Amino acid sequence: MGAAEAAAWRTAARTVARFTAVGAGVTAFGAVAGAALIVGQAEQARRRIPQAQEPPPRGDGVYGTRFPGEPIEMVVVGDSSAAGYGVHKPRETPGALLATGVSRRLQRPVRLHRHAVVGALSAGLPHQVEAALERTPHPDVAVIIIGGNDVTHRTSTHIAVRHLVNAVRKFRSVGARVIVGTCPDLGTIQPIQPPLRWLAGRWSRQLAAAQTVASVEAGAWTVSLGDLLGPRFAAEPARMFGLDRFHPSADGYALAAAAMLPSVLAALGAPEERVALTAGEGVRSLPQAAQEAARQPGTEVSGTQVAGRDRGPAGRWAQLRRRPAAWFGPGPGGARRLFGNLRGTAPTLPLEPARDDAEPSTVEELA
Repeated sequence: MGAAEAAAWRTAARTVARFTAVGAGVTAFGAVAGAALIVGQAEQARRRIPQAQEPPPRGDGVYGTRFPGEPIEMVVVGDSSAAGYGVHKPRETPGALLATGVSRRLQRPVRLHRHAVVGALSAGLPHQVEAALERTPHPDVAVIIIGGNDVTHRTSTHIAVRHLVNAVRKFRSVGARVIVGTCPDLGTIQPIQPPLRWLAGRWSRQLAAAQTVASVEAGAWTVSLGDLLGPRFAAEPARMFGLDRFHPSADGYALAAAAMLPSVLAALGAPEERVALTAGEGVRSLPQAAQEAARQPGTEVSGTQVAGRDRGPAGRWAQLRRRPAAWFGPGPGGARRLFGNLRGTAPTLPLEPARDDAEPSTVEELA
């Protein structure tokens, strides 16, 4: 690590520490004012959220074989949100949706490699990255979705972010563009009751902001998944959540993939369909952009320059983008506009299935 990179990481680490410190008062409140209630709610949530019984379907293989050129190599790592736990068809998994969208937009074949594991913590990323690079030494793009289980297990924010940053750096070192879907907002999970739900939501947003700062410093694009694009999940929980009411349904995953696809395309060099910035977008200091992104699902944050400089008085400069609503939604004109008619969509040239070490994704240690 060079001197400039080391200085940037120290700045990011200090920012992460500030985000972590914000939660100390909340944790103290929980310990003093409502510990028994929160422990009871965590136990109730454990009983109501079923454990994973089998791994989600795999979607590994080549999408868009009718298009010319060498396949774009796409790697997906992370937890159940990256793996697509809760859907029943390979084409409904986030990786398959992203591979389909990239292939159709860029008119290129895409070879998908999924190494995400249900129940994974950020501490499991090194093993997934190692397996991914062993199979695909030089991926073109890597998608990481992680963080929900770190919240449920109350993993230290600093430790969780350190593992994420190491994964980003590892992929960047071999030339991959990296897109990180930050921690979803567990405050939308119905089986978790208030006040535990409020605490889970706050912890989720704190981790998402810290993930954004550190990932962008390491060279990634980030997309805030928040509550997987807000009011839709609150307004239509029966549609957007799966049967366990904890993991997304096929429509929910389509919504998340729709949020990430524009950033994946931008990272791969696709021409922008919209150049002019809208209200709420623009250049910010990275810490400010991270805080705004954590409050506004679907927001992309990436590093940028101002007057030829990467950094300003408040740290690294960041570009904050909010994608137009036309990108979102699995209903008519939504996912079909993004991914086309998915009926019959399936990869060809399937790869040898990777091993799935499925672990239960629960709120086991939320209290």
